[in-house]
Amino acid sequence: MLRRLLHAVSRHTPAAARLNEEGIRSWHAGELSAAEEFFRRALQARPRYAAACSNLGMVLAEQRQFGEGLDLLTRAVEIDAGHAGARVNLANTLAYDGQIDAALTHYEAALRLEPENAAARINFIKPCMDACRWDDAEAETARLSGLHRGGMTEWTSQVLPFVSLLLPLPASMQIAVARSHSAMLTARYAPLRARMRALRPPDRAGAKIRIAYLSGDFRNNAVGHQTAGMFGCHDRGRFEAHAYSWGHDDGSEWRRRIAAGCERFVDIRGESFEQSAARIARDGMHILVNLSGYGGGNRNEIFAMRPAPLQVQWLGYPGTMAADFIDYVVADAMVLPASMQSGFTEAIARLPHCYQVNDDRQPIAAATPARADCGLPDRGFVFCSFNQSYKVDRAVFACWMRLLAAVPGSVLWLLVTSQGGRANLRAAAAAAGVAPERIVFATPLPKAEHLARHGLADLFLDTWRVNGGTTASDALWAGLPLVSFAGQGFGTRVAASLLKCLGLDELIAADRQDYERIALALARDPAALGGLRKRLSHARTTGTLFNTAGFVHDFEALLETMMRRHREGLPPASC
Repeated sequence: MLRRLLHAVSRHTPAAARLNEEGIRSWHAGELSAAEEFFRRALQARPRYAAACSNLGMVLAEQRQFGEGLDLLTRAVEIDAGHAGARVNLANTLAYDGQIDAALTHYEAALRLEPENAAARINFIKPCMDACRWDDAEAETARLSGLHRGGMTEWTSQVLPFVSLLLPLPASMQIAVARSHSAMLTARYAPLRARMRALRPPDRAGAKIRIAYLSGDFRNNAVGHQTAGMFGCHDRGRFEAHAYSWGHDDGSEWRRRIAAGCERFVDIRGESFEQSAARIARDGMHILVNLSGYGGGNRNEIFAMRPAPLQVQWLGYPGTMAADFIDYVVADAMVLPASMQSGFTEAIARLPHCYQVNDDRQPIAAATPARADCGLPDRGFVFCSFNQSYKVDRAVFACWMRLLAAVPGSVLWLLVTSQGGRANLRAAAAAAGVAPERIVFATPLPKAEHLARHGLADLFLDTWRVNGGTTASDALWAGLPLVSFAGQGFGTRVAASLLKCLGLDELIAADRQDYERIALALARDPAALGGLRKRLSHARTTGTLFNTAGFVHDFEALLETMMRRHREGLPPASC
């Protein structure tokens, strides 16, 4: 998240310095409006103050005011072109805004200035993955692994936990990364826990369970798409569902539905972390659900103060938070089997079907576009994968190229927005002996139209290093069969959980070779693929995966078990 990024520094007037430091303190407390005011005043005192330009730019970007934010960050680099930290700030914000190619340019400039700049080297990896620059991503990941083995813990603390899960890093390093971040939060905010306990009203016997969902993504976003229908399904006789939002209001239908489905929808954007935690404690929330985990834009500072007696992570982060302020992680038997449980510090709360909620009212545009409108050939088998490009690694792309070579006239349809990424994938196709024009790139569309165009594809190919989550659900909701296989981590087993829930176990490969075999067999057998489509269509309307009310019923049973143990004075335990 932007708040964690390096702050550029420079020599400056004492008045500007004091204002800049006050801005940083407010920023780190979550008071973005106050931080913005201090940084603006610092710039009034010293207009060519690179540090204040950089900090103000990132605070504005965190509030999704990217236009002015990026202008200020660019100005900071122009004022102090030799400062690597200012370059990293600009690069990180460009990457956060999805401007991957521009971000990479500035990371490389920062590394030319300071080759051993930890923030530059570590933050460089994910955009390289976005742009499918596999050589660079693999080299930096290997370097990072080596530093960890050599005991360079200061590098470990620079890695974002979410990014660590995307990389082929040792499991010991991934959990060390999570622990380093949770330890910093606990050290800073644990002293406030007693105050939060004192603010909570007494828990009355027989009272409804008050659930608080916290997120910055109650909007047109993957979390918003998945959860929009669930809040209104809670049993109001037994539960109160509250949402606390620190994200911007995009005015979307998803945000409107979420707000309408909650007992209370509270916008906490203007509050400090401590103010939000105190509000939640005073509101008497029993169970606090963290929908972000260590994902981008999180506010784990609130959880570190423990405003609720039970705190749960679910949906937004496919790994352990390794935190003393998270009691449970919600999973299912596929994404988190007993064999993987030792890698989690939380108690495991397993749902009976799939851990991922899906919205059974999600609209699909009535009209399917023509193939030509999407750049697809009039004939030929269409393999597709609309997962984000950072999930496409060298190994899975090589498999896809073998499939194209084995199925004459077939194409691969991808959603890659980086121009550099598109060029790199076309070059990789040519190197594999596949004509680059057989890689077709989709452009972003509104959600209903995006779902409709799935009808032009024949088979969805899941990625290996990290599965599709919302993208896999989208394909299945649109009636498109999907091939995946269950790996050795939570994030590598999500699509398998979706398929198992639909009763389509034969689309879950045993390994990578089996994945390739299944995909090739289906591409060569239209009758078998047609039969799968019919089964998927039936399961979509009659099964458990796309039954939002049924999911909420099962979720409530888990929450009641957690709360019953707590009221009986028992510690959290897997259930």
